[in-house]
Amino acid sequence: APKMTDVQNHPNIDLFTFSEITDITGSVGNFQIKGIKKPRYVSEDKCKGCVEECARVCPVEISNPFDFGLGKAKAIYMPIPQAVPQVVCIDSEYCVGCGLCKQACPADAIDYDQKVEQFSLEVGAIIVATGYQLFDASRKEEYGYGIYPDVITNMELERMLNASGPTRGRAVVPSSGEIPKRVAFIQCVGSRDATVDNSYCSRVCCMSAMKNAQLLKERYPDVDIVIHYIDIRASGEMYEEYYERTQSMGVDFIRGKVAEVSEDRDGNPMLRFEDTLECEIREEPYDLVVLSTGMESNIDDNISGLLNLSRRTDRFLSIAHPKMRPVDSHVNGVFIAGCASGPKEIQVAIAQGGAAAAKTVRLLNKGELETDPLSAHVDPDKCIGCKLCEDVCKFSKIHIVDKKAVVDELSCRGCGACSAACPVDAICMRNYTDDQILAQVHAALEVKDEFPLIVAFLCNWCSYACADLAGTSRIQYPTNVRIIRTMCAGRVDPIFVLSALEDGADGVLVAGCRLDECHYLHGNYNAKHRMNALEGVLEDIGLSPKRLKVEWISAAEGEKFAKSIESFVDDLKELGPIGSEILGDSE
Repeated sequence: APKMTDVQNHPNIDLFTFSEITDITGSVGNFQIKGIKKPRYVSEDKCKGCVEECARVCPVEISNPFDFGLGKAKAIYMPIPQAVPQVVCIDSEYCVGCGLCKQACPADAIDYDQKVEQFSLEVGAIIVATGYQLFDASRKEEYGYGIYPDVITNMELERMLNASGPTRGRAVVPSSGEIPKRVAFIQCVGSRDATVDNSYCSRVCCMSAMKNAQLLKERYPDVDIVIHYIDIRASGEMYEEYYERTQSMGVDFIRGKVAEVSEDRDGNPMLRFEDTLECEIREEPYDLVVLSTGMESNIDDNISGLLNLSRRTDRFLSIAHPKMRPVDSHVNGVFIAGCASGPKEIQVAIAQGGAAAAKTVRLLNKGELETDPLSAHVDPDKCIGCKLCEDVCKFSKIHIVDKKAVVDELSCRGCGACSAACPVDAICMRNYTDDQILAQVHAALEVKDEFPLIVAFLCNWCSYACADLAGTSRIQYPTNVRIIRTMCAGRVDPIFVLSALEDGADGVLVAGCRLDECHYLHGNYNAKHRMNALEGVLEDIGLSPKRLKVEWISAAEGEKFAKSIESFVDDLKELGPIGSEILGDSE
């Protein structure tokens, strides 16, 4: 709460609550943002936060969303006790329009005529910190959440244990209101579970369950607590010691998956589970069952689409690099912090927030931005408006305007995938034009003094750096290869490969970043599909597809690069010089 108040009072921060972003355009240093501010039907300038006056007279009672339905609220309410700003809001879905709150409000802050307000901003950078959402435990029907009243989630228990919660800090059995005598925690509900498409670990559930188990033991020493787990993942600082302290307090840990939760004849939750350490299947009754629900991505398709941010298979946002750029996105000027990029503990989220803020400050303090000269350029006289470039650009920096492709050269990442895809050569990459690359191919094959002779197109970020590492590490590999650098494997036009073979190369190697690790998101996938198609073309013209080799290598795999060259040389020796298969067929 103090931090949120500091944000509200900071002279350089404009706080938009109850708001939604509707559109984002522009690029680093010049983003244009549009949004709407939803009506709360209460004047922020007049409201004093004395919610008791208006809520007391409101005749409509609803479930309190902050207490996860365990408590009650009125149709006019304070979202959370520490809300910033301290202004109540009216839930228009439940409000009956009786006007009693307007009569009771001493500050005359109720305004039923409030409308949606639009706003626009111009900013230089964006930090995406959308947090997470809890897994809906009712999706795991076998655990009975929403069916049996005494099956609750870890967050619901948190609200119970909070002094300002619905039970004023008392942990109770919902069906009876009594203190539980036996409590079971079920771990990994919605995490590490392929049946709900969440195979990842949510990272905080183990420690959260242990924390709540300790709180229960401290308040109710006689309560029996069992934590059913798959694996305890206590890998943070002092986490293992916390785990041991939880055990020393008398909390039992049973390793094994809980199969189902049912009810016994007395209406108590009955757990059926496997104890993998004792190698037996058991059934035991409990008074209260707590489900440790996992984290799911809270980023909606609207925001990720507006910013052209890519997602991982777990639906969280992808970061540029997990080690070197942990808060950078693949879009210049857009940073990611906290659980927007995956489940994490609060201390990691805080560290990422600080890192994202520091990067933003450094960016904005420059005053002027240097643009990368490696950008795409369209020749409008050649462009036929086929939209292939627009489809292949995963950064959405190419658009068709008046039936011609137009590139946002200021924010173009320079991967070259669009240039390789263009069927009429209307797009060129500055400093890596087709003519420049083909000139290198011709020069590399001007003197053919080795057999087999290989032309290798290596991406700048991984495979080229990998070849460089092999050299500096003095890793030996055949000298038969002639290396040509491209910014991305997706830049390699099939014409480059065919031209190299036409000029006498015995084989062509195309190497890029490992799949799913491309510096340009999908560049290596573009290259993969293109080279797969090219293999069929080689067969059609009588050449062996084995003369084209594709590799995905990280910058640290110098040994793998060397072995790849060695194996390619051996394969080409078996094939013979370029064209020998055609001569063999004719004979």
